[in-house]
Amino acid sequence: MSDSSDQEGLDPRKLSRLPHHVAVIMDGNGRWAKARGFPRIKGHSAGVEAIRDTATACAEWGIQYLTLYSFSTENWARPRAEVQFLMRLLQRYLREEIKILFKNNIRLNAIGFLDDLPPRVQKNLADVIARTEKNTGLVLTLALSYGSRAEILDAVRALAVRIAAGELSPDEIDEALFASSLHTADMPDPDLLIRTSGEMRISNFLLWQVAYTELWVTPILWPDFRRGELYRAFEEFAQRDRRYGKVKA
Repeated sequence: MSDSSDQEGLDPRKLSRLPHHVAVIMDGNGRWAKARGFPRIKGHSAGVEAIRDTATACAEWGIQYLTLYSFSTENWARPRAEVQFLMRLLQRYLREEIKILFKNNIRLNAIGFLDDLPPRVQKNLADVIARTEKNTGLVLTLALSYGSRAEILDAVRALAVRIAAGELSPDEIDEALFASSLHTADMPDPDLLIRTSGEMRISNFLLWQVAYTELWVTPILWPDFRRGELYRAFEEFAQRDRRYGKVKA
Protein backbone atom coordinates (compact mmCIF):
# COMPACT_ATOMS: atom_id res chain seq x y z
CA MET A 1 0.00 0.00 0.00
CA SER A 2 1.18 3.52 -0.75
CA ASP A 3 2.11 6.03 1.92
CA SER A 4 -0.60 8.12 3.52
CA SER A 5 -1.56 11.57 2.27
CA ASP A 6 0.26 13.21 5.20
CA GLN A 7 3.49 11.34 4.43
CA GLU A 8 3.35 12.50 0.81
CA GLY A 9 2.53 16.08 1.81
CA LEU A 10 -0.88 16.04 0.17
CA ASP A 11 -3.43 17.74 2.37
CA PRO A 12 -6.95 17.89 0.88
CA ARG A 13 -8.01 20.11 3.78
CA LYS A 14 -6.21 22.94 1.99
CA LEU A 15 -8.64 22.75 -0.91
CA SER A 16 -11.78 24.90 -0.91
CA ARG A 17 -13.93 21.87 -1.70
CA LEU A 18 -13.70 18.22 -2.60
CA PRO A 19 -15.95 16.13 -4.84
CA HIS A 20 -18.47 13.89 -3.10
CA HIS A 21 -18.53 11.37 -5.94
CA VAL A 22 -15.55 10.62 -8.18
CA ALA A 23 -15.91 8.42 -11.26
CA VAL A 24 -12.90 7.06 -13.16
CA ILE A 25 -12.47 5.64 -16.65
CA MET A 26 -9.37 3.52 -16.07
CA ASP A 27 -7.73 3.54 -19.50
CA GLY A 28 -4.29 2.63 -20.78
CA ASN A 29 -3.48 -0.79 -19.34
CA GLY A 30 -2.80 -2.29 -22.77
CA ARG A 31 -0.62 0.61 -23.91
CA TRP A 32 1.30 0.53 -20.63
CA ALA A 33 2.11 -3.14 -21.19
CA LYS A 34 2.95 -2.73 -24.88
CA ALA A 35 5.38 0.12 -24.15
CA ARG A 36 7.29 -2.26 -21.87
CA GLY A 37 7.19 -5.26 -24.17
CA PHE A 38 4.69 -7.11 -21.97
CA PRO A 39 1.48 -8.88 -22.97
CA ARG A 40 -1.73 -6.86 -22.43
CA ILE A 41 -2.71 -8.88 -19.38
CA LYS A 42 0.39 -7.60 -17.56
CA GLY A 43 -1.06 -4.10 -17.82
CA HIS A 44 -4.31 -5.23 -16.22
CA SER A 45 -2.41 -6.76 -13.31
CA ALA A 46 -0.37 -3.57 -12.87
CA GLY A 47 -3.60 -1.55 -12.81
CA VAL A 48 -4.68 -3.21 -9.55
CA GLU A 49 -2.12 -1.18 -7.59
CA ALA A 50 -3.61 2.01 -9.05
CA ILE A 51 -7.05 0.89 -7.89
CA ARG A 52 -5.73 0.17 -4.42
CA ASP A 53 -3.95 3.52 -4.07
CA THR A 54 -6.84 5.53 -5.52
CA ALA A 55 -9.44 3.87 -3.31
CA THR A 56 -7.28 4.19 -0.21
CA ALA A 57 -6.60 7.87 -0.90
CA CYS A 58 -10.30 8.58 -1.42
CA ALA A 59 -11.13 6.81 1.84
CA GLU A 60 -8.46 8.73 3.74
CA TRP A 61 -9.55 12.06 2.24
CA GLY A 62 -13.23 11.63 3.07
CA ILE A 63 -14.58 11.11 -0.43
CA GLN A 64 -18.00 9.49 -0.19
CA TYR A 65 -18.26 7.64 -3.51
CA LEU A 66 -15.72 6.27 -5.99
CA THR A 67 -17.01 4.54 -9.12
CA LEU A 68 -14.56 2.69 -11.36
CA TYR A 69 -15.32 1.67 -14.95
CA SER A 70 -13.91 -1.83 -14.55
CA PHE A 71 -15.40 -3.91 -17.40
CA SER A 72 -17.81 -2.69 -20.06
CA THR A 73 -20.49 -4.55 -21.99
CA GLU A 74 -18.29 -4.05 -25.06
CA ASN A 75 -15.31 -5.68 -23.34
CA TRP A 76 -16.96 -9.09 -23.75
CA ALA A 77 -15.92 -8.86 -27.43
CA ARG A 78 -12.22 -8.90 -26.52
CA PRO A 79 -10.18 -12.09 -27.09
CA ARG A 80 -11.49 -14.91 -24.93
CA ALA A 81 -8.16 -15.44 -23.17
CA GLU A 82 -8.06 -11.78 -22.12
CA VAL A 83 -11.64 -11.86 -20.85
CA GLN A 84 -10.95 -15.01 -18.86
CA PHE A 85 -7.85 -13.42 -17.36
CA LEU A 86 -9.83 -10.31 -16.38
CA MET A 87 -12.44 -12.45 -14.63
CA ARG A 88 -9.71 -14.31 -12.72
CA LEU A 89 -8.07 -11.00 -11.86
CA LEU A 90 -11.37 -9.71 -10.49
CA GLN A 91 -11.70 -12.80 -8.32
CA ARG A 92 -8.16 -12.33 -7.04
CA TYR A 93 -8.86 -8.68 -6.28
CA LEU A 94 -11.98 -9.58 -4.32
CA ARG A 95 -10.11 -12.24 -2.38
CA GLU A 96 -6.95 -10.24 -1.63
CA GLU A 97 -8.36 -6.76 -1.05
CA ILE A 98 -10.98 -7.62 1.56
CA LYS A 99 -8.56 -6.77 4.40
CA ILE A 100 -7.78 -3.38 2.85
CA LEU A 101 -11.50 -2.66 2.43
CA PHE A 102 -12.09 -3.31 6.13
CA LYS A 103 -8.96 -1.44 7.22
CA ASN A 104 -10.16 1.66 5.38
CA ASN A 105 -13.88 1.24 6.25
CA ILE A 106 -14.75 0.89 2.54
CA ARG A 107 -18.06 -0.57 1.41
CA LEU A 108 -17.99 -2.44 -1.89
CA ASN A 109 -20.78 -2.01 -4.41
CA ALA A 110 -21.27 -3.05 -8.03
CA ILE A 111 -23.40 -1.87 -10.95
CA GLY A 112 -23.94 -3.31 -14.39
CA PHE A 113 -25.44 -6.42 -15.89
CA LEU A 114 -23.97 -8.63 -13.20
CA ASP A 115 -25.88 -11.73 -14.30
CA ASP A 116 -23.57 -11.83 -17.33
CA LEU A 117 -20.54 -12.44 -15.11
CA PRO A 118 -19.39 -16.05 -14.58
CA PRO A 119 -21.31 -17.65 -11.67
CA ARG A 120 -18.17 -17.99 -9.51
CA VAL A 121 -17.42 -14.29 -9.97
CA GLN A 122 -21.00 -13.37 -9.10
CA LYS A 123 -20.71 -15.42 -5.91
CA ASN A 124 -17.39 -13.86 -4.86
CA LEU A 125 -18.67 -10.37 -5.62
CA ALA A 126 -21.91 -10.86 -3.70
CA ASP A 127 -19.95 -12.24 -0.74
CA VAL A 128 -17.63 -9.23 -0.46
CA ILE A 129 -20.52 -6.80 -0.94
CA ALA A 130 -22.41 -8.52 1.89
CA ARG A 131 -19.38 -8.66 4.18
CA THR A 132 -18.62 -4.94 3.78
CA GLU A 133 -22.20 -3.64 3.77
CA LYS A 134 -21.90 -2.24 7.31
CA ASN A 135 -18.75 -0.27 6.58
CA THR A 136 -19.56 3.43 6.81
CA GLY A 137 -16.80 5.12 4.81
CA LEU A 138 -16.16 5.31 1.09
CA VAL A 139 -18.57 3.45 -1.21
CA LEU A 140 -16.37 1.82 -3.86
CA THR A 141 -18.49 0.86 -6.86
CA LEU A 142 -17.17 -1.41 -9.59
CA ALA A 143 -18.97 -0.98 -12.92
CA LEU A 144 -18.89 -4.53 -14.30
CA SER A 145 -20.45 -5.65 -17.56
CA TYR A 146 -21.71 -2.10 -17.61
CA GLY A 147 -22.87 -0.03 -20.55
CA SER A 148 -24.77 3.22 -20.15
CA ARG A 149 -26.92 2.92 -23.27
CA ALA A 150 -28.04 -0.55 -22.18
CA GLU A 151 -28.68 0.78 -18.67
CA ILE A 152 -30.88 3.58 -20.06
CA LEU A 153 -32.79 1.15 -22.27
CA ASP A 154 -33.28 -1.09 -19.23
CA ALA A 155 -34.80 1.83 -17.32
CA VAL A 156 -37.09 2.73 -20.23
CA ARG A 157 -38.33 -0.85 -20.47
CA ALA A 158 -38.98 -1.03 -16.72
CA LEU A 159 -41.01 2.18 -16.80
CA ALA A 160 -42.88 1.00 -19.91
CA VAL A 161 -43.88 -2.20 -18.09
CA ARG A 162 -45.28 -0.13 -15.22
CA ILE A 163 -47.22 2.06 -17.65
CA ALA A 164 -48.63 -1.00 -19.46
CA ALA A 165 -49.72 -2.43 -16.11
CA GLY A 166 -51.54 0.78 -15.25
CA GLU A 167 -49.25 1.50 -12.30
CA LEU A 168 -47.79 4.66 -13.81
CA SER A 169 -48.86 7.49 -16.09
CA PRO A 170 -46.38 8.82 -18.67
CA ASP A 171 -46.95 12.29 -17.22
CA GLU A 172 -45.57 11.09 -13.88
CA ILE A 173 -42.15 10.37 -15.34
CA ASP A 174 -39.71 13.10 -14.41
CA GLU A 175 -35.93 13.19 -14.06
CA ALA A 176 -36.00 11.95 -10.48
CA LEU A 177 -38.17 8.95 -11.31
CA PHE A 178 -36.07 8.07 -14.33
CA ALA A 179 -32.85 8.34 -12.31
CA SER A 180 -34.33 6.03 -9.69
CA SER A 181 -34.69 3.37 -12.40
CA LEU A 182 -30.97 3.41 -13.26
CA HIS A 183 -28.28 1.18 -11.78
CA THR A 184 -26.98 4.16 -9.81
CA ALA A 185 -30.30 4.86 -8.08
CA ASP A 186 -28.72 4.89 -4.60
CA MET A 187 -25.84 7.20 -5.52
CA PRO A 188 -25.55 10.92 -6.27
CA ASP A 189 -24.35 11.89 -9.74
CA PRO A 190 -20.56 12.16 -10.05
CA ASP A 191 -19.05 15.56 -9.33
CA LEU A 192 -15.80 14.67 -11.08
CA LEU A 193 -15.04 12.24 -13.91
CA ILE A 194 -11.39 11.35 -14.41
CA ARG A 195 -10.13 9.66 -17.56
CA THR A 196 -6.57 8.39 -17.84
CA SER A 197 -4.44 7.86 -20.99
CA GLY A 198 -5.42 11.18 -22.60
CA GLU A 199 -8.41 9.91 -24.58
CA MET A 200 -11.18 12.50 -24.96
CA ARG A 201 -14.35 10.41 -24.84
CA ILE A 202 -16.92 9.10 -22.36
CA SER A 203 -16.95 5.53 -23.75
CA ASN A 204 -20.56 4.72 -22.85
CA PHE A 205 -20.01 5.38 -19.13
CA LEU A 206 -22.69 7.01 -16.96
CA LEU A 207 -24.12 9.02 -19.86
CA TRP A 208 -27.18 10.24 -17.94
CA GLN A 209 -25.34 10.75 -14.68
CA VAL A 210 -22.46 12.92 -15.98
CA ALA A 211 -24.68 15.62 -17.53
CA TYR A 212 -23.11 18.27 -15.27
CA THR A 213 -20.03 16.42 -14.08
CA GLU A 214 -16.64 18.12 -14.25
CA LEU A 215 -14.31 16.27 -16.64
CA TRP A 216 -10.58 15.91 -16.05
CA VAL A 217 -8.30 14.05 -18.47
CA THR A 218 -4.70 13.08 -17.78
CA PRO A 219 -2.18 11.54 -20.20
CA ILE A 220 -1.00 9.24 -17.40
CA LEU A 221 -1.75 5.58 -18.20
CA TRP A 222 -3.85 3.87 -15.55
CA PRO A 223 -1.15 1.57 -14.09
CA ASP A 224 0.95 4.69 -13.34
CA PHE A 225 -1.92 6.66 -11.77
CA ARG A 226 -1.33 7.41 -8.09
CA ARG A 227 -2.74 9.68 -5.41
CA GLY A 228 -0.51 12.56 -6.45
CA GLU A 229 -2.29 12.70 -9.81
CA LEU A 230 -5.63 12.25 -8.04
CA TYR A 231 -4.80 15.23 -5.84
CA ARG A 232 -4.03 17.32 -8.93
CA ALA A 233 -7.47 16.45 -10.27
CA PHE A 234 -8.99 17.57 -6.96
CA GLU A 235 -7.01 20.83 -7.07
CA GLU A 236 -8.41 21.67 -10.47
CA PHE A 237 -11.91 20.60 -9.44
CA ALA A 238 -11.77 23.03 -6.52
CA GLN A 239 -11.11 25.86 -8.99
CA ARG A 240 -13.95 25.01 -11.37
CA ASP A 241 -16.99 27.30 -11.47
CA ARG A 242 -19.94 24.91 -11.33
CA ARG A 243 -23.02 26.81 -12.52
CA TYR A 244 -25.20 23.93 -13.78
CA GLY A 245 -26.31 26.02 -16.75
CA LYS A 246 -27.12 29.04 -14.61
CA VAL A 247 -25.50 32.47 -14.41
CA LYS A 248 -24.01 33.81 -11.21
CA ALA A 249 -25.70 36.91 -9.83
